[in-house]
Amino acid sequence: MRRSPILQEDREIYAHLIQQFRGSTDQNSEQRWQWLTAAHIAGQERMGLHLHIHLMMLRFAAAERDWPEAAGQALRLLLVPMGNGTGRLPLGNIGRATVSAFKPMSVSPELRRLIDDARDAVRVARLR
Repeated sequence: MRRSPILQEDREIYAHLIQQFRGSTDQNSEQRWQWLTAAHIAGQERMGLHLHIHLMMLRFAAAERDWPEAAGQALRLLLVPMGNGTGRLPLGNIGRATVSAFKPMSVSPELRRLIDDARDAVRVARLR
């Protein structure tokens, strides 16, 4: 079965953002969270990606010894199947434990730039 170009591009944008997070070990914690929250916004409508990003957020929170964030991520991992299964997702939500898991949000200019830059990088890579 062949994937639609839009779905494939979404996955590639998500993968690019995750790659940027993994390569950001020289950045501070808040800068690194920006990559994860951008990936959350980009991937939250695809259940597999949505589960993956919350698992990554959980691991990062644990590595940072941020136990309230880790607990929030564990809860969100449990909520993902219900949200994706019912289609009731809070679009634009950054996925952090510091915000309601049920509140749609406007995408900040900083996160929009990261997502747009990832989209541009994916499209340039396709031209090669």
